[in-house]
Order: sequence, then C-alpha cells, then structure tokens
Amino acid sequence: MTETQSNLDAIVDLAEQLQKETGIKLLWGTANLFTHPRYANGAMTNPDAHVVAFAAAQVKKAIEVTHRLGGAGFVFWGGREGYASVLNSDVKRELDHVAEFYKAVVKFKNKIGFTGQLLIEPKPKEPSTHQYDYDAQTVIGFLKHYGLEKDFKLNIEPNHTQLAGHNYVHDLQVASAYKMLGSIDANSGTESLGWDTDQFPMDVKHTTWLMKIVVEQGGLIGGLNFDAKVRRESTEVEDMFIAHIGGIDALAHGLRSAVKLIEDETFSKALAKRYSSFDSGIGATFESGRSSLEELAQFALKKGEPAQTSGKQEKLELQLNRYVVSEK
Repeated sequence: MTETQSNLDAIVDLAEQLQKETGIKLLWGTANLFTHPRYANGAMTNPDAHVVAFAAAQVKKAIEVTHRLGGAGFVFWGGREGYASVLNSDVKRELDHVAEFYKAVVKFKNKIGFTGQLLIEPKPKEPSTHQYDYDAQTVIGFLKHYGLEKDFKLNIEPNHTQLAGHNYVHDLQVASAYKMLGSIDANSGTESLGWDTDQFPMDVKHTTWLMKIVVEQGGLIGGLNFDAKVRRESTEVEDMFIAHIGGIDALAHGLRSAVKLIEDETFSKALAKRYSSFDSGIGATFESGRSSLEELAQFALKKGEPAQTSGKQEKLELQLNRYVVSEK
C-alpha cells in the first residue's frame, strides 16, 4: 500500500500541474473498492475487519487526493457491498458496518476541511447478486435510518435505474423530489439487456426529462459526466469523438426542450389539474395531516362512488414528442 500511495502522489503532482495550466477542475473523486480480489466479499461489508480497515485506508487517501485537487465531491459506488447468498450473510450487521464506515468518512472529511459533497451511486446488481444500494429509494431510506441524510446526496446513473426495473429517469425524479440529487453519470443502456452497458445518452426524450429535473431543482452540486464507452463494433478512432459529441448534443437538445416545456407550463398545469382535489376541502385536510380515518370514511359514504378521471397519458406523450421534435 505504501508504494501504491507513493505512486499516486506522483500522479497527483502532475494532475495538479495540468490543472493550473489548463484551468480544468475536478468534478469528483472516488476509490475502487470492488475490482481487487481482496474485495470479493465486499469492502465496507466484508466479514473480515482487516479488509474493512484496508478499504478505510484506501478511502482516506482518495479523499485527501480529491481535497488537494479541489474536487466538487466524492462518490461511493458499492459494487461489492451486497451478498450472493443470505445463507452466509448477516445483512443487518453488514448494513450497520456501512453506516459506521460512512460516519467515519464524515468525521475525516470535516477534520481535513474537505467541503466537497459526499455522494452514493445506486445500483441493484452486477457484480454482486444483490447490492444494498439497490436504487434511489433504498439509499435514501438507508441514509435517513442511520442519520446520514444531511451528509450525503446521490450520484444517479440512469442505466443503473433501468437495471433496477425502473424507467430511465425514475431515480433522478425520486432523488430530486427528496432534495438528494447531487450529480449524474449521464449514460444510458439497452433496456432489453440485464447488465450495465454504459452507452452514451442519445435519446433526446430521455435527456429532455433529465434536464427538466435538473433545471427545476436549480442545477447540481456536482455535474454531468459520461460514464460511458463506445460499442465493441465501433472500432475507428473517430467513433470516440462522435460518441462524445452525440452525447453532449443530446443533452444540449434536451436542455433547450426542457426549458421550453417548463416555460410553457404544459406539464406542470396538467399535474396541478390532476391533483387539484387535494388543494381544498377533504383533500387539503388529508394532505396537511389533519384528517382521520373516520372523517375520510364519512366523506366517502356521503359522496358515494368517485367519478373516474383520465390520466391523459397518450396526450402528454404526444406533447412531449412535439417539444422534442420542434426544439430549435
């Protein structure tokens, strides 16, 4: 480990020099706690305390380096923080260990004066059979249970969201709704496949709704990055350039479309209308926490069978198409 850290310091010296020459800043840092065989049974969740300590040493150094280079954040991706079988896994104890590890990270971060945002990146599976950071809702629940929600936000990779069985923007929407969206690995995947394909974002419907979420929450603490690669069949050098250009073009297109549809209030008005019954009367009483089961039941008996109302999904899909196609 001593030799590895010494070599890292030499690379960081060069990186720091190049930062000064180019003006390029560091988005965030991270530590690889999943590739090496020592982490086959987890890093923070490993049943061997020696391995947990080794992971701590690795994270400590990575945070120091990120701090030195002025990183805007530090990301944890628990690729091995999960289990292959519950037969040999104490799930509660392992989750307790993750929480203690994160609490130690917060203390160290504050001690050295690192002001970057701590981030967790959800993923449901691969390489582990089941990973504890399954999706945004799971991670938010974990953070709130252990009292860490003020210290961490989420770095969402939409391809991971798809692996969890959700649509492309689900985790972005959930994380943003709870003010926990900090950064985005802006990639995509092939929905028919069950693994992480790390494709560049080329679907402007996806990028439009992604950017709508970002704009409506006032931006990101972190940023947008391409955790992506070209396909195996894309074998020419220009393919790498085309992929990056296509990805950023799709995000730019999405941003313009998102701003237009936000300004027009087409979707916000549709949502407001759909939930308008909660703006007054029994709905407002219920939403404010001032109602009871008895009061709700009495209202239902008095009013009788509710009228069915249309969700207008097809109309909204058509309207989204028009914003995406007509973007200038």
